[in-house]
Amino acid sequence: MITMNDTQIVAETGNRIPEPGGAFNTVENIIYGRRSVRFYEKNKQVPEYIIRRIIEAGRFAPSAGNGQPWKFIVVQDQEMIKEMEEDVIKKLKLIMRFAWYLGSWTKHKEWVAKSLMRFFPNLFHPVPFGAMRLIVDGKLGLWHGAPTVIILLADKRSPGDPSLDTGIAGQNMVLTAHSYGLGTCWVSFMTPLKMYARWRKRLGIRYPYKLVTSIAIGYPRGGPDGNVSRETQAIDWFGANGTFKIVY
Repeated sequence: MITMNDTQIVAETGNRIPEPGGAFNTVENIIYGRRSVRFYEKNKQVPEYIIRRIIEAGRFAPSAGNGQPWKFIVVQDQEMIKEMEEDVIKKLKLIMRFAWYLGSWTKHKEWVAKSLMRFFPNLFHPVPFGAMRLIVDGKLGLWHGAPTVIILLADKRSPGDPSLDTGIAGQNMVLTAHSYGLGTCWVSFMTPLKMYARWRKRLGIRYPYKLVTSIAIGYPRGGPDGNVSRETQAIDWFGANGTFKIVY
């Protein structure tokens, strides 16, 4: 276990308020430099001690009432990862067939599509649904050949929003991994694994824990792509003395 007191943290990160227009500090550079990696070096496993350090960073994430609702499962067995991927794809195919059947069964295909997006907005949004099709067609990998997969579970009994808190822990982990020169990718398409009794048993997914998401980790193959575009959202700013402005 790694421990560090407040004085050491300040010394290591150089905590200070930057001047206007000042250069990014180490933490900012890590945040802005991270990319989702979908190509990994084959036959190059991440050492156990590095994975332990990454998980420790996740363990120190904030959580509602300090509930610490997360539980982490590390999978480095390549055959096991392959089996999980195959079973996830089987369930994704069923979901695709269900959507196709509803669309072909009625003349009101547009209404069916809108209904699916209304009741299952995350799953049937055009972006994940398109990616789902690529995965099913074998054009997009699930964990992209990453040698390590960390599965994140959340304790449903915890205060606040356990899934959100678990996601915060995961963000700590992916940023730490990037700081070591590793690549990561969030993979939530793996949640259909919970539909298999054998995987629930094998992974120990039982009450009060629920499957939230997973993170692929490995050594990136090739250089990262360019900067990913980000929308500039308007910010409502309520300032001192009752002032209000909109900033971008």
